[in-house]
Amino acid sequence: MKKLFFLPLIFLTLFVSCKKDIITPEDTVPPVVTPTNAEQARDALHGLMKEWYFWYKKLPAVTLTDYKDPYELMDVLRYKPLDRWSFVADYDSFIASMQGIFVGHGIRIGVDAQGKARIVTIYKNSPLYSNGSINPRGVRRGWIIKSLNGADLAPIIITGNTSAYNDLIGPAVAGRINTFVFQTPRGNDTTVTTTKSTFQVNSVMLYDTLTIKKVKTGHLVFDAFISPSTQELATAFAFFKAQDVKDLILDLRYNGGGILVVAQELASYIAGTAKFSTPFIKSSYNDKKTSNDTTYNFKSISSPLNLNRLVVITTRATASASEEVINGLKPHLIVTTIGDTTNGKPTGMNVWKTNDEKYIFAPVTFELVNSLGQGGYYAGFAPAKYVIDDITHDFNDKGELCFKEAIYFLEKGVVSTKGGYTFNPSIQFSEKPDWMNNMFIIDKSIYNK
Repeated sequence: MKKLFFLPLIFLTLFVSCKKDIITPEDTVPPVVTPTNAEQARDALHGLMKEWYFWYKKLPAVTLTDYKDPYELMDVLRYKPLDRWSFVADYDSFIASMQGIFVGHGIRIGVDAQGKARIVTIYKNSPLYSNGSINPRGVRRGWIIKSLNGADLAPIIITGNTSAYNDLIGPAVAGRINTFVFQTPRGNDTTVTTTKSTFQVNSVMLYDTLTIKKVKTGHLVFDAFISPSTQELATAFAFFKAQDVKDLILDLRYNGGGILVVAQELASYIAGTAKFSTPFIKSSYNDKKTSNDTTYNFKSISSPLNLNRLVVITTRATASASEEVINGLKPHLIVTTIGDTTNGKPTGMNVWKTNDEKYIFAPVTFELVNSLGQGGYYAGFAPAKYVIDDITHDFNDKGELCFKEAIYFLEKGVVSTKGGYTFNPSIQFSEKPDWMNNMFIIDKSIYNK
């Protein structure tokens, strides 16, 4: 993901003041009450939403003084029948996330079909990943978590008890110490006391190749569209190009989106040289901002592939920029999805910061369609074959059910007829903030302090 994007950042000027109505003697000057920063930000958000919000005509009438800050106001203003995503965030936290700076253990936790809590993902710079005291390789996807600080995580995750989980794992601050009891792949219990730290995440979780019916096939597990992704994708696709990859298994099962220009880059690697400068996706703003409507073309990029087929592994966590890559490639390439229905977010946001660099405002400002005008997929993309997200195996284990089905499709040209399940989204807890399930247009000046 790069730090410079398509539209100039709009800075919000928060010069707001008001006078409090009080009864005073005639010779007394009423005191001037200066709004707090939170109140100024609240008022500025309201003005922004009336101009830029995609569904601005659906905004409710509000009394601003009923809300103490922009967080409370955004929750009321959001057009809930369609909008699950518009948000307000802390400026420093948002910028750190977009730059790949993470605070925590760097793990996602879920529950398998047997009701056991397991590691779903883990970043390579997590202290747990390289902890040689556990085993030579450290903790990996699929490891069973028997307890966290003495508590069984499985029932907490199954019931979706976010408060209990947050109380156990603690705040996202460096120095927080937690004790895990893991069951290793060999069946041994091991107790690990580990400390939350600040580190750089990897958005490319894995890239490798395999040969399927004499065809070299690439395999990419991609976690988020963030700034470091640009270089990570360049490295992965240079490897694929050197290996003469003709088919690709793209694993976006936990990718909730991110920066639009990175989605444009990923799609350009996949679409190949023949599609350079042709339309990838098109944005449409509200009727006040139609001058901002934009066509985003496939970019001229190093190491583009010449693919025959693309198989994408998806879950309900596959959102926003991930869905735009799928939708934007469909007119140009046969795209087959395996796994679960995607999140259903055919929209994107522009991002603003307040002058005091305290708040980020990210309302939905546009909808997106592909070059054939196809969009509006608020129900998500249903897969060609429903397959359980098999968290008992690592991503490149051929026994992992989604990966196994993707290989079967590339071998046979059709999905398997055995197995499958009715759509039933699983609950997983991640240390990522909820607002990461989005796609953003961000001007590089938003990073400037």
